[in-house]
Amino acid sequence: MAGSATVLSDDTLLSRLDRRLAQVEWGMAFVSGIGAFALMVLAVISVSGRNFFNEPLRGYVDWIQAAMPLIAIFGISYVQREGGHIRMDILVGRLKGRPLWLAEFLTTLAVLILMVLLVWGTWAHFDRSFDMSKPNWSRDSSIDVGLPIWPAKLVVPVAFSVMCLRLVLQLWGYARGFMTGAERPVAVPLVQTVAEQAAAEAAHIQGHDD
Repeated sequence: MAGSATVLSDDTLLSRLDRRLAQVEWGMAFVSGIGAFALMVLAVISVSGRNFFNEPLRGYVDWIQAAMPLIAIFGISYVQREGGHIRMDILVGRLKGRPLWLAEFLTTLAVLILMVLLVWGTWAHFDRSFDMSKPNWSRDSSIDVGLPIWPAKLVVPVAFSVMCLRLVLQLWGYARGFMTGAERPVAVPLVQTVAEQAAAEAAHIQGHDD
């Protein structure tokens, strides 16, 4: 499992693109969080209606299904930038310098190939659902209240496309680190040691105290 990571910045084009994309990723993660909060509010309304009025929120399960891709997938690229996805560090954690960046490059390339295939597949899945000649532009809908399904399906290829952009930047960063032999290249998640994590947390707490 990945530990805490940090992303370094400088004045290079790669770093500027990284920061620009990070703003988009942060916004997507924020929207994902809003979706989770909205779902919690709907849960409170549904439970309150059931307990006090014997009338739960109609279509609550449909709204859960529609919101799930937004909550689970829309922030995937943000987590990738922060190095938060689950991974095995037993082998990679023992590597340093060029061998480490080569290993990271190869694994990131494999993920990029997978994500490109997923973009293609999920877009085709969305395209089968979307039809401007149909009511609500949708060929299919949820069972209870008839919510159109295509918006939830569109979330997935959009999120995966941003993820592909992130992976391309990280490939660039790892390749740059490999060619230059840099110990800490920019625009890639650098896994922190326990001591570095403790120092960062101490500095964060001290900043709140000030």
